[in-house]
Amino acid sequence: MSDPLPTAASGCPQCAKLAELVGQLQAEVRELHARLNTHSGNSSLPPSANPPSAPKPPPKLPTGRKPGGQPGHPGHHRSRLPPGRVNHVVPYVPDHCEHCQTPLPKTPGPHDPEPTWHQVAELPEILAVVTEHQGHARTCPCCGHVTWGTIPPEILAHAFGPNLTATLSFLSGCCHDSKRTVEEIAETVFGVPLSLGSVANAEQEVAAALQEPYKQAEEAVQQAPVKNADETGWALAGKLCWLWLAVTHSVAFFKICTGRGRAALRQLLGDDIHGVVSSDRWGAYRIIDLAWRQLCWAHLKRDFQKWVDWGSEAAGIGQAGLQAVKKTFDLWRDFREGVLDRPGLQAALAPVCIELYETLEAGLSCPVPKATRFCRNLLEVYPALWTFARVEGVEPTNNHAERTLRPAVLWRKISFGNHSEAGCRFAERILTTVQTLRLQKRHVLAYLREALVAHRTGQPAPLLVPVGV
Repeated sequence: MSDPLPTAASGCPQCAKLAELVGQLQAEVRELHARLNTHSGNSSLPPSANPPSAPKPPPKLPTGRKPGGQPGHPGHHRSRLPPGRVNHVVPYVPDHCEHCQTPLPKTPGPHDPEPTWHQVAELPEILAVVTEHQGHARTCPCCGHVTWGTIPPEILAHAFGPNLTATLSFLSGCCHDSKRTVEEIAETVFGVPLSLGSVANAEQEVAAALQEPYKQAEEAVQQAPVKNADETGWALAGKLCWLWLAVTHSVAFFKICTGRGRAALRQLLGDDIHGVVSSDRWGAYRIIDLAWRQLCWAHLKRDFQKWVDWGSEAAGIGQAGLQAVKKTFDLWRDFREGVLDRPGLQAALAPVCIELYETLEAGLSCPVPKATRFCRNLLEVYPALWTFARVEGVEPTNNHAERTLRPAVLWRKISFGNHSEAGCRFAERILTTVQTLRLQKRHVLAYLREALVAHRTGQPAPLLVPVGV
């Protein structure tokens, strides 16, 4: 029988090197497997970028009910437009009694009920109204000199009225249509042929009209006591830059910066950052004091799931972390539903806080270096996990910022960013305006029209941030 293979314990230097190499290769294989298993459930990868190997969402079991609204579901009926919005009224007046055939009066009596109604909305065949301004000439019968009527300079300054200009920018900046699509809509729907340059000029005029409202949003967000922040990639002439967002419950502020670091964060929130900032754990946010930060538990849940999927010694960290996440979200739900008051929430979270802290401390001795680094980094910012329990208006997740940022992400995927600095100014100002108005449940197109009229007449822009908001 042949001798057994030597091991590292036998004192053979070559065996020791082989054992070390095997350990390195095993760690490398484990890391590669973890990368292959990365998906939206255990990382910041969006669901649209999930690989084919990603876990499928659990299938919904058939309920046996028909599609659509179910019995008892409150209906969503088309609301009646007010009289001022109705252009024509067609009355249907009975001329005789259907019971005894007696002729009926044409005017209603004091006991007649209100008429039934059915409104029909329709678009005119050509939406745009074109006004041609003509400068006529007259020849003097005495001296023969030709005198021309002068078209006012304020008329010559614009080829499109404020309604059409605002609508063009609404289509590109709110509906995220490309300039060629806006050009096609203007010609086929509005009956106004125009060039791509006219669409770009309309955007720049709207950007100029929104300069002051944009500053209002910036000041309101920077001074807000609670805000959420996030950032995503953007492009300027093919070069990577970053679109930053800070949002409160009623105001959103977007800013395109060349970097993703602390300088960009200060451009967003100001040099003297005020109020509580909810965010993910990106390093730029470390300039904010931990007492004024709230870390996103939704991000944390995905991180813990990653360590569960990693397996080996790191799985225990992930499992304990997921339990803490579930308990935290359950308690937050009870708080929002009124089952717990704030002191009750804090008392119920205390054991969760202690258990998670002990898990992370134990994770410092984990043989997986990345898991150890994760535990160490999280312990450094640990107080910022629990700000939501003591500060009114702070939530445990950064979902508000991510939802507000999502339309901009979709626009980036369509447009691939901007080609000029002027395009970036339009993007950040129209995004700020549109998302702020949506948060306040105000009419976007009407506001853009009012801002353009004010800009053209030299008047102050309408308030984007009402007093007291």
